[in-house]
Amino acid sequence: MSSSNTLLDKQPQTQTSPNIGFFKEVGQVAGVTLLSITMLASSVLAGGLVGLAVSFRNLPDVRQLRSFSPAETTYIYDIQGKLLTAIHGEANRKIVPLNQISPNLKRAVLASEDSHFYRHHGVNIGAVGRAAIVNLTAGGVREGGSTITMQLVKNIFLTKKRAFTRKIAEAVLAVRLEQIISKEQILEMYLNQVYWGHNNYGVQTAARTYFNKSAAYLTLAESAMMAGLIQAPEQFSPFVNMKLAKQKQKEVLGRMLDLKWISQQEYNQALQQQIKLGKIRSFQGSALPYVTNSVAQEIVKNFGREALIKGGMRVQTTIDAKFQLMAEATIKKWHKTLLGRGLYKNQMALVAIDPRTHFIKALVGGVDSKAGEFNRATQALRQPGSAFKPFVYYTAFATGKFTPNSTVIDSPVSYRDGDGWYYPRNYDGGFMGAMPIRTALALSRNVPAIKIGKAVGMNRVIDTCHTLGINSPMVAVSSLPLGAIGVTPLEMASAYATFANYGWRSPATAIMRITDSSGNILLDNTPKPQLVLDPWASAAMLDVMQSAVTEGTGKGAALDRPVAGKTGTTSAEKDIWFIGTVPQLTTAIWVGRDDNKQLASGATGGGMVTPVWRDFMQQALQDVPVMKFKSPAEFPRPKSK
Repeated sequence: MSSSNTLLDKQPQTQTSPNIGFFKEVGQVAGVTLLSITMLASSVLAGGLVGLAVSFRNLPDVRQLRSFSPAETTYIYDIQGKLLTAIHGEANRKIVPLNQISPNLKRAVLASEDSHFYRHHGVNIGAVGRAAIVNLTAGGVREGGSTITMQLVKNIFLTKKRAFTRKIAEAVLAVRLEQIISKEQILEMYLNQVYWGHNNYGVQTAARTYFNKSAAYLTLAESAMMAGLIQAPEQFSPFVNMKLAKQKQKEVLGRMLDLKWISQQEYNQALQQQIKLGKIRSFQGSALPYVTNSVAQEIVKNFGREALIKGGMRVQTTIDAKFQLMAEATIKKWHKTLLGRGLYKNQMALVAIDPRTHFIKALVGGVDSKAGEFNRATQALRQPGSAFKPFVYYTAFATGKFTPNSTVIDSPVSYRDGDGWYYPRNYDGGFMGAMPIRTALALSRNVPAIKIGKAVGMNRVIDTCHTLGINSPMVAVSSLPLGAIGVTPLEMASAYATFANYGWRSPATAIMRITDSSGNILLDNTPKPQLVLDPWASAAMLDVMQSAVTEGTGKGAALDRPVAGKTGTTSAEKDIWFIGTVPQLTTAIWVGRDDNKQLASGATGGGMVTPVWRDFMQQALQDVPVMKFKSPAEFPRPKSK
């Protein structure tokens, strides 16, 4: 059992190597004769227990411990290595190797629990004898006499019910275990397995909780206090009763002094040291719940829930915590601003993606991450309205039959859909006649989009959406180009990011890499982009969407650099959007109500969402150089089909 250093625990191994020689010297203090008698008695008992083991044929095979992996906490970090959250089931545990545990703690635990650890073969005859007398006198099990090895096999294999038969089983298994693995392996497993209180299993999480430090750096005073917890962790916890915790600490230090494992000066200094407590960490909330909940769902999808809560994963996300907090603050600020403009009960979501990698850089699922777990960025299916139109026009460009300057007529039309007729209208109720596709998109005209969709075939438009990762149910009806489907902000951001990368796409993800606690890579999301769209048609779509920002409905999103984007407003003003991109960052912002009612009469993406987008992007791009989009002329135009 070993563990590589995590992003948060860079620990010098040379300072924490176990002082094995110290313990072996202790074994010589009692004298050669006493040691010989003890070992002879231990051997006799071991032989007897092996014979008795015939009666315990159903006991577990201790050889399993060679590959045993206890439940371990999963840790999620931001891209810089900052811990965002720890996810676990009952056991909050982080495994560390023996040489990354303070010698002070190892000595304190051995003094408290098993001072003859390096001299017995799994069972301490003297301790068992004393316990037997106490238990016979009491008429039941009152004292255990258990060695650390016995405690280890009990914790892993046996129930905690106190009975003579269980004690015998412990002894049998302990003898077996010491025949197949070393003392150091047993001690390491024990220290990582034992329960320390407040849902902390193993020394590392306990040290973090009680003293806010790694187990490698525990002082003698802290180590003695921790060792005193083992018998009754919650009862002796310094969080619960510091006076009682100090009493147990003094008992452990006294035992170490009696054993001559510490000097009188060390004893006195440890008692005088002021204890600075940390804080109870188990089941704490996440620093960035929208991010970590989304990451957890992705892990469950790929590995299962058991792996998430027990697998000890180390997850590096694509998110910078500072960047994410900036995004959340921006959304919270504009939520209040929009309330003042009459958009009552508004909710918001934001997704920012690097189009070159499809790594998610910010994920904001609502105006208050602490108000609930529902993530509108990844879970809310809302109608995109006119933000859907670029998928229609891209499909037209990809056929080779249309260009941004192709003419489309904005005029009254009707279509037979099923048993009825559909009469599409524009937002302003009028018609503008002949215009290039560039103008039709820039001004977000509805009728031209429907006509182009009909010309290329609605099924082709649906295929484009599926290629872009939009999997919501779609029907090839005449109103499809107006966005009458349910999509998530994440799907929209990812789709537009594929345009911004000229047709190259990787699955959008907030996970960069996952390893196990030993550093073995379980998942590596190094981008492996695939060309899924026609590059010329993608560049042409970006060119047209730049016109939407410079001279169309997206003017409010203009920056001091090229921007391509599209507004979206649904009927009855239930959903308003702006999805825009620069070459280095694509951001989708949605505003609506959870009850799917009207935001306010006249609410539009161009009027109320573009300022939010602009504010966020100005902050996000503060130190990012200005880049231009590639011209369609840099790519071969597809042949007409």
